[in-house]
Amino acid sequence: MSANENLIDFDVKHIWHPAAQMKDYESFPPIPVVKGKGCYLYTEDGHEILDIISSWWCNLLGHCNDEISDALCSQAKTLEHVIFANFTHPWVVELTKELLSIVPKGITHFNYGDNGSSSVEMALKIAFQYQQQIGQTKRRRFACLSEGYHGETIGALSVGSMDLYNLMYKPMMMDNIHIEAPDLFLHPEDYPHKCMERAEKVFQEHGSELCALIVEPLLQGAGGMRIYPAEYLKFLSDLCKKHGVLLIADEIATGFGRTGKWFACDHAGITPDLMCMSKALTGGYMPMSVVGVTDQVYDAFLGEYSEGKAFLHSHTYAGNPLACACALSVIRILKRDHIIEKACETAQWLRNSFAQRFSSLENVGQVRSIGLINVMEIVKDKTTKERFPSSLRLGYRIYQDALKEGLLLRPIGDTLYFNPPLNISREDLSKAMDITYKVLIRNLDKISI
Repeated sequence: MSANENLIDFDVKHIWHPAAQMKDYESFPPIPVVKGKGCYLYTEDGHEILDIISSWWCNLLGHCNDEISDALCSQAKTLEHVIFANFTHPWVVELTKELLSIVPKGITHFNYGDNGSSSVEMALKIAFQYQQQIGQTKRRRFACLSEGYHGETIGALSVGSMDLYNLMYKPMMMDNIHIEAPDLFLHPEDYPHKCMERAEKVFQEHGSELCALIVEPLLQGAGGMRIYPAEYLKFLSDLCKKHGVLLIADEIATGFGRTGKWFACDHAGITPDLMCMSKALTGGYMPMSVVGVTDQVYDAFLGEYSEGKAFLHSHTYAGNPLACACALSVIRILKRDHIIEKACETAQWLRNSFAQRFSSLENVGQVRSIGLINVMEIVKDKTTKERFPSSLRLGYRIYQDALKEGLLLRPIGDTLYFNPPLNISREDLSKAMDITYKVLIRNLDKISI
């Protein structure tokens, strides 16, 4: 047995991978990756895999970016970590300055954490405590959008609306209020009037008991890369203000240029009361998250020790210097090299090319995009939008086939999407489209035989 085979064998016997039925790994074992560079991953035998999903959306500037790697290595020789209670350091101060320069105007204070789910938990707790401390003691519930996803911890699951992830755990979860979100694929006729009416009705009935509404602005990622217009986000923001409800913007997947602007909230011209950031923040190098809040929220926690207003929440690796060094490097590269502006130019080309290549196919029900993110819905019937039976596992089969061809796709059910690094070349995007077309047609042909 080769070293590679030994590695795979040990992994399958002892390692529990995320979001997977491990029984599948017996027939389709994990692929050992030994190197990454740019948009590519490399196996021990030199097999090249184009990572078109940025390794779960966090790899913003390509694998092993020299500048970020150098910043991390330098930081590791200077200060690897320091307790963040009553201590600070230059790198977190500089990172905070950079964040202040790019977040929506009015976000002024930043609480650091470990990962996306932890930032959501933090935001929920801040929102709840805020309402209690300003005398709104009846505000104890949260509202969220259908098909929303905010992480895997219990609080984050509670404000999600996807049974795939949370059905098993509902006895453990908070009782929250779910607003039916726009679905511009299945129900485009509902937008805007019915969608806005549904949201307004929820606020009329429950506004006085809500402490916050949490949303993924413009793009509902794990829910199938569902995209809704900026005017709906603005409408929700206005509803929150009208009813005294805080707005939490979960920008974990949408921040740092993913939607064509620094943050998805920028498209709607709004400033949320709380904003969660993670994933692309460090370019995929280190776990880190941040919750940004307004003065109004922050000030509600100030007082004498005896008043008990402090936010008693902590994470061991809060403000970690290694993660700060990576995040600083990411933001400075984005600014200096005008990465987001250049990505917008590439996005226009990709949007046209993607639609031209896939939208006319008989089993593609819709093609949509935001920023460099491009999505297609695979359907059995284009007219009725009927899906293929889930038992076929079509998306999973396409994923397996694409890997053999050198492309890392990670379909959400039968929804295929690209979410590449912002600095990807058009050549690599063309290659990704070629492989996707090839494996899509091949697997659809197998079904029709």
